[in-house]
Order: sequence, then C-alpha cells, then structure tokens
Amino acid sequence: MAWPDLSRLEQLLDTRYVGRRLVYYSSVGSTQDIARREAEAGAPEGTLVLADEQTAGRGRLGRSWASPPGQNLYLTLVLRPPLEVLKRLTIVAPLAVARAVADTTGIQAGIKWPNDVWIGRRKLAGVLLESEVQGGQVRYCLLGIGINVNMDVEAIPDLAEIATSLRRELGREVPREDVLASLLHHLEALYEEARGGGPVLEEWRARLITLGQEVTVRFGDQVEEGLAEDVDEEGRLLLRRRDGSRIAIEAGDVTLRGS
Repeated sequence: MAWPDLSRLEQLLDTRYVGRRLVYYSSVGSTQDIARREAEAGAPEGTLVLADEQTAGRGRLGRSWASPPGQNLYLTLVLRPPLEVLKRLTIVAPLAVARAVADTTGIQAGIKWPNDVWIGRRKLAGVLLESEVQGGQVRYCLLGIGINVNMDVEAIPDLAEIATSLRRELGREVPREDVLASLLHHLEALYEEARGGGPVLEEWRARLITLGQEVTVRFGDQVEEGLAEDVDEEGRLLLRRRDGSRIAIEAGDVTLRGS
C-alpha cells in the first residue's frame, strides 16, 4: 500500500489547522527547503511538508540526518507564531514527540536538552527550528521533525549504538500514520497552549534526562563543563561550573558524561 494512507490519516487527524494542508513528496532533498519555498509563497499556518525519503536531510548544527525511504517520519511544519512564542517551540516540539510516542506505543521517552528525544541512552527523534524574522515580526517558522519509526538501526553500524527506533524498542513495526496523527494533535494543542502562555515548561522539564547529569556543552567557540542543575523560565540550561559559579546557556550541543 502506498504511503501515506491518506484515508487513514484523514480518519485519525483531529486538528483544526495543523497538517490540514499536506504537501507530500516520495523523495526530496530536505523537507525544510520545500517548506521554506511554501512559506515564502504564502502557505497558510499549519502547512505540513511530508516526505517518505530525504536525500539531504539535516539536523541541528549542520549535521546530516539519516532519512532512508519507507521507514520513518520526515516532516516540516510552516508556523507563523508571535515573536515571544518562537523560542517556546524548542520546548513544544520535543514534548509533542514524547506525547505521541507514549500515545501510540506506551513508551515514555525522555528529552535531552534542548530538544532531542531519547529512549534510554539512544536518540529516537530530532528537531530543527529555522525562522525568518524581520522588524521584530516572525514572517514564518519552519519546524522540522525526524522520528525513527521502523528503521532497522542495528543494520547501520554508525547508528547502532547511538540511535534507536520504535521498531527496535517494541520488536514490531508501528504504523507511521498513527504516530503522525498523534504528533500533529499534540503539536497543535501545545502550540496553542504556548501562544496562550500555558505551562508547557514544567512538563518539558519533567522529561529532561539532562538534569542532574555531569555534562559538556558546546556553543559557538565555547565549551563549558559542569552539572546541569536546572532550566529557567526561558528554557535556558543552568549549568553549575566546577568553580561553583553558574551560567545560563540559551542553546548548545550537550554531551552527557559517559554517553
């Protein structure tokens, strides 16, 4: 059967606007690039760009994202949030993924600050947030999400020890339409909650596997080491250095000691 099964997806989808306009490609370089083109052309908020395969998928910090066909979810949403909500999407997206995973599989995933979704010590999903801001106004935001659903990660030596998939965790395949519909449901609900000033931070914080861990954080040309004590109301990581001082880090790449 061709994927996605649009009739099944329509049956499962209960959102008002997120994912209601679907732009689908069987193969594409990157869903982010297509979504940017759609956004520049005036695509309505909630437009979903979905692909079965990416030949040039990318993640945070310029890294590549393995995107083989027929196995996973690769998508980008076009959003147009107020500027004050833009940063909160870093919280909203991984939380929506974790909720969708719990709904469809019963697995409780964790979040590695700021927005990687992990099961145990292996990465399940990643988030890439790109935006166009002019004159203090958000023209558009591109919210990219990749979830390893049915990929046989053990067959890929470079990924076997650092990545996982729902199939690997459950020992069976998971319908991608189910995960996608649940993800879009939670994305819309959390996005609306964030726009209304709702308390999305606490649920995100409760899922952070980073807190209480000794970590190394790289951001720009800087490297900081210490104890990840907490996050503040802006979602910044509060790191206790070895000399006792504390620094708030807005964005960076975290390595957990021993992982």
